[in-house]
Amino acid sequence: MSGLRTFVLAAAALFGLVAGGAGCGDSTGDDGQGMLIIASTSILGDITGHIAGDLATVETLIGPGQDPHDFRPSAAEAARLRDADLVVVNGLGLEEGLTDVVAAAAADGVAVLEVGPAAAPLPLGGDANAASDPHVWLDPERMAAAVTAIGEALAAIDEGADGAWRQAAQSYRQEILATHALVAEILAPIAPARRVLVTNHDSLGYFAARYGFEIVGSVIASGSTLAEPSAADLASLVAAIRSHDVPAIFAETTAPARLAEAVASELGGEVAVVELFTGSLGQPGSGAATYLEMLATNARRIAAALTS
Repeated sequence: MSGLRTFVLAAAALFGLVAGGAGCGDSTGDDGQGMLIIASTSILGDITGHIAGDLATVETLIGPGQDPHDFRPSAAEAARLRDADLVVVNGLGLEEGLTDVVAAAAADGVAVLEVGPAAAPLPLGGDANAASDPHVWLDPERMAAAVTAIGEALAAIDEGADGAWRQAAQSYRQEILATHALVAEILAPIAPARRVLVTNHDSLGYFAARYGFEIVGSVIASGSTLAEPSAADLASLVAAIRSHDVPAIFAETTAPARLAEAVASELGGEVAVVELFTGSLGQPGSGAATYLEMLATNARRIAAALTS
């Protein structure tokens, strides 16, 4: 552990490694022997599990279908963090309910890797004075960079197999980049004039920036699903949808769609409400059981909604 803690401190400027946010729950990996890695979200659990393979056990705290913005850990889950060799979190304010317990684990000597800063985060809404947008995983190129940071952190823990960790990270990085190319291909038929998005909350900024879309409004004008829009906010959104002739509102599998449906109803049912996997993976068979499946499924749903 001392070697990794030194790595965490020394690499902070390079990879954005800090103490803040993590978890446990569903297990993927070996038979429970060897290293234990705890990831905060189902997305990070899947990514880390693909890198770890049979070399470690990966546990995920916030499971499929759960909203990372409003998750609160149990006492047992908080205590489990202290057993980890490495805790992998998104950071940038995403795991709002985990900040204190992860900070406590870090104070006890647990190594914490925050991947958000390693992914060259953008400001929310494109405002240079705003906080960083935490939804970095919706840009696969940024997550390819984060995968390198995860591989380096694991190599620092297990120095005897550091080459294996780096090779595994590089291999999965290539899979992510291949999926990025597939997503671009799926989205290619959408005409430039139709590349406008209305979202449930401010979660698709990275997607829009990477693939050439404009976000013209959000039901919840916030980077968190915990904020609440005013009547004036919703009226302004309705006007924006009419002005831009937007055919769909993109809701989320982790949050109720009732506000989006109310906005669509106000527009006379001319606007579809389409669910995307933005904050969590889906269950097996959902088309989003893995990070790579999630990216492709979201692209197909967006393409279908904007080309129909």
